[in-house]
Amino acid sequence: MERPDSLIFDMDGTLWDGVEAYAQGFNDFFRHHGSVRRLKKSEIVGFMGMEESAFLEATLPEWPEEIRKQLYQEVAEHQYGRIQRDGGILFEGVREGLHALSENFRLFIVSNCPALAIEYFMDWADIRYWITDSIAHGSNYQPKHVNIRELITRHGLQRPVYVGDTDSDRKQAELVPLPFIFVDYGFGEAQKFDLKAPSFSELVAMVSVLD
Repeated sequence: MERPDSLIFDMDGTLWDGVEAYAQGFNDFFRHHGSVRRLKKSEIVGFMGMEESAFLEATLPEWPEEIRKQLYQEVAEHQYGRIQRDGGILFEGVREGLHALSENFRLFIVSNCPALAIEYFMDWADIRYWITDSIAHGSNYQPKHVNIRELITRHGLQRPVYVGDTDSDRKQAELVPLPFIFVDYGFGEAQKFDLKAPSFSELVAMVSVLD
């Protein structure tokens, strides 16, 4: 793999673990609507990487399909509050690594998350300064490969790579197409990849020595 000019990161499972905040946001929504249903963090982890329709069917099955997307906007508001109050787990080496990478590469985030989740995450993690741009699925309801292409066009990227933690991320990278770096400390597995990093610090080291 040749040296990239930019890195586009998945968020959940790649930069942090915010699943507890997501689960509690759902539970705040359920309580608000008088539902006794509750979601555990382990259940949400199992849904990570799903396309939106499948994710909403799994998390909001008791509501009609035609209103799930609208209701998920309400869930997202609860999740934003949880991210602000409770945050999550920033993976080891991420802040230092992003700082180091930003000196030689432009950095971006593309995630299948609600519209403002990346914004709240960046503020909580205090990494906004190093991120050039980002697109969340909830801002335009487009799949990752479309949003990656949008960033490539918007910023004139020549040799971007996508960094993620699931085989779904790999498939989205292939659709662009662009190289895929798999981080195997996250939530999923990948069938193939251009590079595999066991930690964020090793990811930084690997990318930095590419010719």
